[in-house]
Parts: sequence; structure tokens; C-alpha cells
Amino acid sequence: MLLPLHAILPEPREHARTGSTLPPLNTTYYFDQLIDHTNPGLGTFKQRYWHTWEFYEPGGAIVLFTPGEGNAQPYTGYLTNATINGQIAQQNNGATIVLEHRFYGLSNPYPDLSAASLKYHTIQQAIEDLVYFAENVKLPMPGGDDVVPDKAPWVLVGGSYSGALTGWTKINKPDIFWAGYASSAVVESITDFWQYFDPIRKFMPRNCSADVQAVVQHFDQVYASGNKSAFTALKDLFGMSNVVHPDDVSGALRNNLWDWQSLSPTSGPGSQFFNFCDALEVKEGKNAPASGWGLDHALTAWGSYFKNTYLSILCGEQDAESCLGTYNATQSQWTDTSVDNANRSWYWIVCNEVGWFQDGAPKRTPSLVSRLAQPNGDERQCVMMFPEAFSSAPVPNVGKTNKAYGGWNAQAKRLFFANGQRDPWRDATVSADQHWVPSTLNQPIFESDGFHCSDLRMAAGVVDTTVNKVQQAALEHMRLWLVEWKLTHHDKRD
Repeated sequence: MLLPLHAILPEPREHARTGSTLPPLNTTYYFDQLIDHTNPGLGTFKQRYWHTWEFYEPGGAIVLFTPGEGNAQPYTGYLTNATINGQIAQQNNGATIVLEHRFYGLSNPYPDLSAASLKYHTIQQAIEDLVYFAENVKLPMPGGDDVVPDKAPWVLVGGSYSGALTGWTKINKPDIFWAGYASSAVVESITDFWQYFDPIRKFMPRNCSADVQAVVQHFDQVYASGNKSAFTALKDLFGMSNVVHPDDVSGALRNNLWDWQSLSPTSGPGSQFFNFCDALEVKEGKNAPASGWGLDHALTAWGSYFKNTYLSILCGEQDAESCLGTYNATQSQWTDTSVDNANRSWYWIVCNEVGWFQDGAPKRTPSLVSRLAQPNGDERQCVMMFPEAFSSAPVPNVGKTNKAYGGWNAQAKRLFFANGQRDPWRDATVSADQHWVPSTLNQPIFESDGFHCSDLRMAAGVVDTTVNKVQQAALEHMRLWLVEWKLTHHDKRD
């Protein structure tokens, strides 16, 4: 998921050329979006969006961005030139838009997130939303009623899932958006996505990696031995004495690793992930060697950190079983169908179309994660979340998704892919280690040393020259592609 970016620049804002006052960036607009694009007669719902025309001149680009799987209100910063979106707009006399994805935030066709409502929550419906918006919106700016895609060049931007959505839309509806920018785009749907943790293992501090692997292997060995008292002692050590099921216990240790996804080139000491590694690897003011301190110290140190520091960060006032357990069907995480519950909306797409279950690596493969964590456990949780939709554990139909939208083999014109070496999602992108995809002039692929979606924020390029190189390459490609649009659409504009 993309990190939010609130607009923090001074208000009121002014048009870059005329100096005229613009509405505040947090002004919320509403678009009448179709509930079901296969059945327009079903009606419409109010889809929220945010918009500015700070750099817009007639004929300029319309830059559309959706943050994807979350409430879009905290993302108004993506309207500004602090991001690649705003830079594309500034360079090409454009306007920027942040559009909230259906079934996230307050853009909901129905007043709940029941399975009956979520039947209209699919990748294809989301693609159709973007197209219908571009073809029908009347933007609240001068000339905003005359910017349909055959009269103005539209650029679609996204990161992570919404980066994939950018690619999938360019493939599925190639004639609507003239160009696309897809950051950390997870184009390949994968059920058993154990590779999520592999870039973390490779790029995290070596001593921390060594000790994490030692601890999770110990958890698995103790469980396999059948020594229940020894496993109970492990649970107690980590503050999980009341967590009932062993796979919930060992699976909970992934939370420290998931913090890696929040890192960026601008992250420094004090980031949650590095606090975790420091807790394991700094002893009496000294850092562990590359091999780590070893199992005994790592168990004690990780257990103490998890129990005394991390559980309160992770669970707040909840007890460990309520927070980490996944077998109690009465828990609110399964039963809460209220709107603006991003986790539930995301689970629906995960369980049906994309998978991406982040579990232990195969045997004889280095693993930061317990092998008790397996896709069947995630699939079981799909039933817990949506018992009315699944009578048994579903296997996400990733084959259908990849066939429909191309997966790693996605091909589209004027689609820029930007990825990061340190991105845990890297192996689901076109920069995956196990699937080589050529970079071309029409579909360039650039990779930085960055993390997840690092290139979307210009600040990352200030501190990391490899990210800056990707950003500048993207801006040059967009400039050339938008010149091409003007040349090929000259008659239509006249």
C-alpha cells in the first residue's frame, strides 16, 4: 500500500501563471460513477476525488492518480509537484487528480461491505471506473468540461496495486490513457508469494537477517518436535501466552518484517524496522558481527522487544489473542462490514483475484518466516472474512487475472515502469528476478536502489541519485510522449 502524503504547502494556492486563487487542495469533489459497468441501469454512486489546476493551460495533460486500496483523503499531497504526478503536470501544463477507488474510503456503491455489495468490487470494475471517469468528468476548472481523452492527453499514474491497475488499464483499455506511469506495479498475481520477504532478507542488515532466520527456524523445530511445554515457553517469551494456535504465534513474527515496506530512501535511524534490528543486534553498545549474536541472544532480545515494546504498537489495548488470533469467527476483524474498512475491501480482491499470500519460503530455501505460515492459512481466513461467499477455503484465481491483464508479460504503448531493488514486492513486478522482461522505448523499465514506490516522491530523488535518475527518465519519456500526442491529435484539437 502507498504511504499517504497530506498536502502541506501553503493555502490559498495560486495558478502558476495567472496568480488567480485556487480552491484548497483538500476540497472534495464528487463524480457520479456507475455501480456496475455491465449494467448501467443499476445506477450510480458518489465517487470522491480531489483536484487542482495549478499548472494547467488549455491543451495540457490531465494526470489521474488513484492511491488504490485505502481512503484517498490523506493523499492530497499527490496533487502537488512534491510527487512525480505533479512534476508531470508542471512539465506539461497539466492538471492533477486524486481519485478514490471504489469500495475504499467513502466511495461506496452501498452502505456496507457485505459480500453482496462487494460482488461489484473487481479489478475490471475498477478499470472501467477510471475509463468512465476520464470520458465523462466535468472538472471544476476553466475548460474542465472539454478534456475528454480525444481532446486532451490523459496520463494515468499509480503505485503498488494502483501501479498494477495503471498497467492493467493500459492493456485492457489501450485507447483511453495516452501514457502511464506504474511505480512498483505488482502486475503478476501469485498465490504463494513467499518471495515478498526475499528482498528484505537480501538487503536488511546481515546480522539481523541471520538472527531472524535462526529464531524462526527454532520456532519451527520446537513445534515439529511435539514438545508442547517448550513451545509454550516460546509463546510466553514473546508475550503471546494466550495465543492459541501455533501458526498464529509464529506467523505473528512477520509483523516486524512487514515494517520494511514503510521504508524509503529518506528513512533514517528511528524507523520501526531498524528499531527492531537494533533491539536484536546492539548489545552493551556493540553491534553484532555479520553472523549475528546467535540463537540464544536473538531469542531473548527479540522476545523482550516483541513482548515489552512491539505488541503495544501492534495491538494497542487488545490482548494478543484478540489481535493476532485468526480462528475466532466472532472477532470484529471478520464481522465488521462498515464502510471505510480498507482491510476488508482489500481481502476481497486478495481472496478472489490476486493472492499475494506472504508466507514461509519453500524447504531448503532461506526463510525469514516460519514455514507454519502457508497459503492454506490465508485461504482459511478468506472463509472467516466472507463465510457467505466461500463455503470452503478458496484458491484465488490468479491464472485468470494474469491471462486477462498480462501479468509479467504485460505489453502496452507508452507505459513507464519504475521499480526498486529493495522493494519487497519486486518479484511481482516486471523487474522480478525469476522472469526477465525487456525494457523498450514504448515500455521502458527503470530500476533504482529504492524501496516500495520510492520514486513517486521527489524527496527520495534528492537523497538517492538512482531514484532521481528514474524520475528524470520518466519525465523525459512523458515529455516526448505528450509531444507525440499533440502531433497526432492536431486536427482534433482544431
